[in-house]
Amino acid sequence: MAEAESVKGNAKRPVNSAAPLSPGVKPRARQISPRREPEFAAPLVARRGRGSLTNASGRFEAEERLREHDGWSADDEIEPLRTIVVEERAKTIITRNESPDISFDRSINPYRGCEHGCVYCFARPTHAFLGLSPGLDFETRLFSKTNAAELLERELSAPSYQPKTIAIGTNTDPYQPIERTQQVMREILGVLSRTSHPVGIVTKSALVTRDIDILAPMAERGLVKVALSVTTLDPALARKMEPRASSPERRLDTIRRLSDAGIPTVVMTAPIIPAINDAEIEAILERAKAAGAREAGYVMLRLPLELRDLFSQWLMVHYPDRLRHVLSLVRSTRGGKLYDSTFGKRMTGAGPYAWMIGRRFEAAAARLGLAKSRTPLRSDLFLRPARQGEQLQLL
Repeated sequence: MAEAESVKGNAKRPVNSAAPLSPGVKPRARQISPRREPEFAAPLVARRGRGSLTNASGRFEAEERLREHDGWSADDEIEPLRTIVVEERAKTIITRNESPDISFDRSINPYRGCEHGCVYCFARPTHAFLGLSPGLDFETRLFSKTNAAELLERELSAPSYQPKTIAIGTNTDPYQPIERTQQVMREILGVLSRTSHPVGIVTKSALVTRDIDILAPMAERGLVKVALSVTTLDPALARKMEPRASSPERRLDTIRRLSDAGIPTVVMTAPIIPAINDAEIEAILERAKAAGAREAGYVMLRLPLELRDLFSQWLMVHYPDRLRHVLSLVRSTRGGKLYDSTFGKRMTGAGPYAWMIGRRFEAAAARLGLAKSRTPLRSDLFLRPARQGEQLQLL
């Protein structure tokens, strides 16, 4: 496909540079109003194995680059994108939060970006902090925190550290395809197992079963639970919106294998997308319960910042007949906007449609015996690792 590139704005630093902003420099973001109509870059063409259709510049970039068709044939194949993994030496690994509407106050993200390419991923806008696009860059330019296990052991050894469940899989899937070779998550689990530290994992990948040898003994001590996100039972839909995640059937089989190994499992119907997968709530919960899931949860579609345009572009290509209806329903759950970050509302939404989804979910979960409350994990077994100086004293 022949295309030309147009540039808007005055450049102050390279667009899509892999280098993060300088320390102490507060980024100035382009304003992205949640009420503004989504923009559609041309041309919009789906890439095999990728969720996003575009690679628009992030909100901190001085330039915005747009691809424009030059009038020549559009029949040429698009060059496939290669996944690039950069090793990152992180400075810290446990991230703290004080959000009142989530069940954890600390988390670990072994990677930046996610190769699963889920088009709806609310974490996509975080790539803008790296000078990269929340679009295709988010799923093709990845960062592996190779010193994560080392940092974790050091942070757990601090005398002031108080153990509490660490969530893994909040901003990036720890079992995305690159974990097969990077094994950062497996090393993290090794530290958590040795120190008897509780952990909650969220994933869409069957690769988590690789670590049953670590997870099962932890489960016997009440130290772990694993949540599988199952968004649809339709493989065609899954391939469009989460192209490199495990298929729906493999995720259900993963719930079964984890459950058979004695590992508590949770099914997450997240996100629920109006007029796309909302009709499947009951069927997903039924299949997950039959596979061995003990608990269930859901999250309504969230479209912060650049994700609004990215998801709308995806709808334009894959479901053009539903575009206006889907966005209208999303707005009905967000006070007329496409996103509302208000605590207590951002996860489930508000309004009649959101209320109806909540009642359907609760009724199905109750009928199937899927617990809504989260079973607490044990933190009283924690074994603080020796600090480097203490280890030398033992010698």
